[in-house]
Amino acid sequence: MEFNSSIVEKAVDALASFPGVGKRTALRMVMYLLKRPGNEVAGLADALLKLKTELQLCTMCGNVSDAPLCSICSNARRNTASICVVEDFSDQMAVEGTGQFQGVYHILGGLIAPIDGVGPDQLSIANLVQRVSDGGVTEVILAFSATVEGDTTMFYIAKKLRDFPVKISCIARGIAIGGELEYADEITLGRSIMNRTEYRV
Repeated sequence: MEFNSSIVEKAVDALASFPGVGKRTALRMVMYLLKRPGNEVAGLADALLKLKTELQLCTMCGNVSDAPLCSICSNARRNTASICVVEDFSDQMAVEGTGQFQGVYHILGGLIAPIDGVGPDQLSIANLVQRVSDGGVTEVILAFSATVEGDTTMFYIAKKLRDFPVKISCIARGIAIGGELEYADEITLGRSIMNRTEYRV
């Protein structure tokens, strides 16, 4: 694909670096942006820049937040005795979207995947153990995708928490084996949360 403008080419290359976006789709995006008013494009650029300059992680759960504590951790109506552990904030949004969970969350930042060089120390597992050891937690729900990495992470966390007086449960397997949590429909995911089962090591 040849371009008459190096500016357009750089914009296409930048957009094409997004997952699932090819050069043709990126070019359509660039053409769309060229037709929009300057203030709209500036607003988009500003929103993207703030993702890196102003967005922060919740000091309690690790979720993305505009403040030191996210809106869930700072909500006095949430049940802090129940922690739902998820891989990433996209999974947290999926679970929250079901409306079936009123507890709080803990975002690991990934799953244990030795083949990809991701070990337990690179995830927020130690912080989870500390939250449980601080007391007040009665249940930890492990809500991971039904993959080898998800099962490995579940087993590791369950071993780390087995000496604490907490119930460890996992979501029901309404989620297909090999399926990604964030792509599950809200009804299936909601039923998985409601019908969670105790996880034993």
